[in-house]
Amino acid sequence: MGKLEERSRKRGKRKHLQDVILNTIAVAGVLSIGLLAPNVIGAMSKLGLIPNKRQKEYVSSSASKMVKKGLLRYNGKFYELTTLGQKRLRRWSLNHFKFTKPKKWDKKWRVIIFDIPDKKRKIRDLIRSLLKSAGFYLLQESVWVYPYDCEDIIALLKTDFGVGKDLLYLIVEELENDKHLREEFNLI
Repeated sequence: MGKLEERSRKRGKRKHLQDVILNTIAVAGVLSIGLLAPNVIGAMSKLGLIPNKRQKEYVSSSASKMVKKGLLRYNGKFYELTTLGQKRLRRWSLNHFKFTKPKKWDKKWRVIIFDIPDKKRKIRDLIRSLLKSAGFYLLQESVWVYPYDCEDIIALLKTDFGVGKDLLYLIVEELENDKHLREEFNLI
């Protein structure tokens, strides 16, 4: 394994560690150092996120870095999520989000259209990535299609990324030449 691959692997593990810490704090409300040691650290090492020897040190270091980034707040006894941390956690959750498909399709297409300015390029790319990972189909540049209701998630995207006026959610009863879309989503 080359040095670049090794660095990338370590960065990925740190990202997972931060994700686990944020999720733990979100579930518990707060995370004390005492709670961290037996439960969370053991689970993290079983997942292969941190090596056994210096577990507590890795978690403390990662949590401290997250405080510096403004994701967590530490009051001397426990860590808690900041507003920015909650926002980051929602983004990570959205990145792995999969819609539950209803038993029967209502024969309506959900079309997402966005025109996000170049100054928000990172956000535009992130939204594109989220739509793709959630199973949306790219119909044209910045036009995505999905056959099931997803209005709540799109509203959350609009709010979290501040692109409310730049992103449109349409419910379309008829879409010209949609046979390939029905095949794509196994609706035939």
